[in-house]
Amino acid sequence: MKFTTAYEEEVEVLEVVVDVDERDLMVYNDDYNTFDHVTNTLVRVCKHDLQQAEQCTWLIHYKGKCSVKKGSYEDLKPMRDGIREAGIDAKII
Repeated sequence: MKFTTAYEEEVEVLEVVVDVDERDLMVYNDDYNTFDHVTNTLVRVCKHDLQQAEQCTWLIHYKGKCSVKKGSYEDLKPMRDGIREAGIDAKII
């Protein structure tokens, strides 16, 4: 009678997990800033092209807010600060 031994082999799997804490830079509508001012601010601060900035401005006007950029808090903070310095309400959420 022959006996065989079964072996189980453990294999470690290295899994790369990228933890991206992506946030939104949200700009809110108000009754004070003009379309041109908001559009020009988005072009200057967020580096939008003119068409993208205009579309965001219309969304801000009609929907009350618009996510104008996505990214990490560290990347969005200078943009939020620049938008606020222009007198426009913006938050990172």
